[in-house]
Amino acid sequence: MEKLFIAKTDDTPEIDFCPDAKEMKITGRSLPEDVTTFYAPVLDWLDVLEETPGGHYKLIVNLEYFNTASSKLILDILMRLEDIHTGGSNTIEIIWNYDKRDTDMEEAAEEYSELVEVPFTIEGI
Repeated sequence: MEKLFIAKTDDTPEIDFCPDAKEMKITGRSLPEDVTTFYAPVLDWLDVLEETPGGHYKLIVNLEYFNTASSKLILDILMRLEDIHTGGSNTIEIIWNYDKRDTDMEEAAEEYSELVEVPFTIEGI
């Protein structure tokens, strides 16, 4: 598997998926103009992960903000990770970090955690 890295901009998060470290990180703000195009490489990478069994992977989310269009793609990513986790090819753990003053982001993380059957930790920092 190849590493996936997409540099952060003012409107898009940094995507740093490293198969060697078995870590996937999404960091920053997510409000891309074309959310489907932006997140397509992420979903493609997860397809490859599903076909590459034998690891314990962590998704670490450090989002400051995401728009409504991004929320749908974030859910798609989490659901894909659930499929990988429950399918048995790899185990998945999600760690969602948020600014503890940001109750909206905390609530979003709680809602996502209730929608997927994956170990999910929510941490205010």
